[in-house]
Amino acid sequence: MKRIKITVKRITVYRDLMAEYENPIEHACDMQPGQTFVVENCEKPEAMCQSAWETLYPFVRELAEGGGNFFDGWMRNPHSAMLSCNDGFRPVSFYIEVVE
Repeated sequence: MKRIKITVKRITVYRDLMAEYENPIEHACDMQPGQTFVVENCEKPEAMCQSAWETLYPFVRELAEGGGNFFDGWMRNPHSAMLSCNDGFRPVSFYIEVVE
């Protein structure tokens, strides 16, 4: 299996939605822009958020197995993807790519 690098590219925070709908929570996300994770054997990196991993995993698995070219040419690099976690209040954008 190929190694996959995951890079945190952006974190967006929708404070208006949080104020209207979210119950206050002390600690929502540990991710930081520029933070990277390397995936070996399709195993979740220890510090990776479980919810984000569940979103990224199908794409990580496909790339690790040699696939790619998601959605017929969506990405300039066919062995990569730009994805976001499913947190509607503070989505994190991740760039995943094959590491040679």
